[in-house]
Amino acid sequence: MTAGPAGPSTFVALRQRNFRLLWLGQLVSMSGTMMQGAAILWHISLLAPPGWKALSLGLVGLARIGPILVFGLWSGVLADVVDRRRLMLIAQTVMMLAATMLAVLTASGRASAWAILVVAGAGAAAGAADGPARQSLLPSLVPREHLPNAISLNSILFQTASVIGPAIAGVALATLGVAAVYALNAVSFLGTITALLLMRDLPATRAASRGAISLRSLGEGLRFVFGTPLLRSTLLLDGIATFFCSATALLPLFAQDVLQVGPRGYGWLYAAPSIGAVVASASMIRFAGQIRRRGVVLVCAVGLYGAATVGFGLSRTFWPMFLALAVTGSADTVSAVLRNIVRQLETPDHLRGRMVGISMLFFMGGPQLGEFESGVVAQWLGAGLAVVAGGIASLVSTGLIAWRSPALRAYRRES
Repeated sequence: MTAGPAGPSTFVALRQRNFRLLWLGQLVSMSGTMMQGAAILWHISLLAPPGWKALSLGLVGLARIGPILVFGLWSGVLADVVDRRRLMLIAQTVMMLAATMLAVLTASGRASAWAILVVAGAGAAAGAADGPARQSLLPSLVPREHLPNAISLNSILFQTASVIGPAIAGVALATLGVAAVYALNAVSFLGTITALLLMRDLPATRAASRGAISLRSLGEGLRFVFGTPLLRSTLLLDGIATFFCSATALLPLFAQDVLQVGPRGYGWLYAAPSIGAVVASASMIRFAGQIRRRGVVLVCAVGLYGAATVGFGLSRTFWPMFLALAVTGSADTVSAVLRNIVRQLETPDHLRGRMVGISMLFFMGGPQLGEFESGVVAQWLGAGLAVVAGGIASLVSTGLIAWRSPALRAYRRES
């Protein structure tokens, strides 16, 4: 039986109480996180030494990638051994404390670029522990047949927060100041913390009896991920193709120096990819489980992401730039949903935390390291040329990965 457009299958995963709690809690806390992400870039651009704004913005990505590289792999091992909900509670609390520290430093007038980067790095370290636990917990919250729907709903959650957060941040930066944005983010973490505390009847972490936090456990995860051609190719798309398209870090330059639109315009530009992503996510909620040639659609979506990045770099007025950024968000959402479906369905539960931890080095580390690369190239060549070159490099690398990955090109929906 096929449901209508507004039928029960559209939001079927939300019928599960624990998933619904986590989904709503994350909507609140993720909106706050996106507010802070926009605020940090704006704050750093104001504190940067004259003539070094682009490089300073690139350092934000470098400050975040360090903790991910250090803690990402081991947090995946941890998520396969300890209670995943408890690990999330600890990580969310640490991130809340980091946001509070940013608010206090800024309000007291003691904030410097280096202090912001250090505290942001501490928050990223906690986020590195939160990610594997959160994504590994997801399959235990919904039946397997509803997992594509849950992943799509998580995608629209993330993208909706990415619209709400920067839009609010733009207004708050102009009216209340940077410290207020950091404080609002600190409060927002109560959404996820409350949801985790209200969950009940969660299955125990079965892997606790199978392994320990050790090099052997880490090696088992690495062998599985890189020994599976389908997983390996999706990681390469995450890390290499998106590495070259981290244009968001340079948005303050475009807003301040090219378009001269101020903090409100900057907030909307920052939100533009997510506005496009919300549109794509709404479609993926309904159709993600029905896409048959998932591998081909995934490669095409990543290619469109690179082409739209080129269009953004060539734009010199607000609306073409906004539209190009929206297309990058739409394309990235389609590819992200399909990548997550592939990884979750192809990974056994006792390896899921390690799979996510390893994947995080690519889907978080690639863009963050790319932000630093964008800042360095923009300091040398200018922001526009840096973005265009990155988009072209992404297109080339996507083509090479697809050509060398027959398993990815041939991947289809499960029967």
